Amino acid sequence: MSGSADLEVLLDLREKAQDVFVGEHPPQVGARTFGGQLVAQALVAAGRTVGADWPVHALNAHFVRGGDVKAPIEYHVERHRDGRAFANRQVTAMQDGKELCVALVAFQGFARGLEHAVAPPVVPDPEALPTIGELLTGFEDTVPMFARALKPIDMRYTNDPAWILKGRGTLDHNRVWMRADGTLPDEPMIHAATLAYSSDTTILDSIITSHGLSWGHDRIVAATVNHSIWFHRPARFDDWMLYATESPVAAGSRGLATGRYFGTDGTLVATVVQEGVVRHFPSRAGAAPGGTASE
Repeated sequence: MSGSADLEVLLDLREKAQDVFVGEHPPQVGARTFGGQLVAQALVAAGRTVGADWPVHALNAHFVRGGDVKAPIEYHVERHRDGRAFANRQVTAMQDGKELCVALVAFQGFARGLEHAVAPPVVPDPEALPTIGELLTGFEDTVPMFARALKPIDMRYTNDPAWILKGRGTLDHNRVWMRADGTLPDEPMIHAATLAYSSDTTILDSIITSHGLSWGHDRIVAATVNHSIWFHRPARFDDWMLYATESPVAAGSRGLATGRYFGTDGTLVATVVQEGVVRHFPSRAGAAPGGTASE
């Protein structure tokens, strides 16, 4: 079974009651629920309450607490508005009566208007680049959380990832080609949710590489605080998209990262902004290095 098939199962929420949906965890999990899973499942839950003619326009999620990977998650949808041009939903992810994440999701019928966009960065073609599995070879003990993670997204770094870059300087950006690891159904919401899932990967990397740090090599604890996505136009996520990210600021133990998804034709498809708590604990003399990244 392809990785994208695993993701389709993850996005196939069960309807428990009117406007209440249940999502499960995948077989491979970390210490806490992956933030991309929460965002993607919240988007699917909201999408189940609007018509198929309403593509998603924006999602703004705030993470309240970590999720238990051994328990299902309930997504409670509130219908705030159904207008002629917009539909608005609030989705609250719950476990044992406690909030994990609250997301505001907006849908808008596509209409023509003014158009412009920034140009994509110039990078190598994805097919000429190594797979994520090849980049992790030899580093399984350094970044075990990445090596063991579910991999429904085919990722091709155009620059060295943090664990390979370590000790060779700093990098203030990150450029990764992404697509579903397999063919997705024609349902637009599945493609949008897959993009949402992938948007929580690699985006915080430029915060730490700007300081010459790396997951695994350095003692780093990271947790997402909030995550926003603006969907500019529909696109298939089983085609290659370039996720270009950078970090404009880090302050107050928090780091902000921005990302843009470009199609192979250079079209800007979506924009992402994420803020996370990022703490670095320099190793004491003689202490073994290590690092954790958690959502």
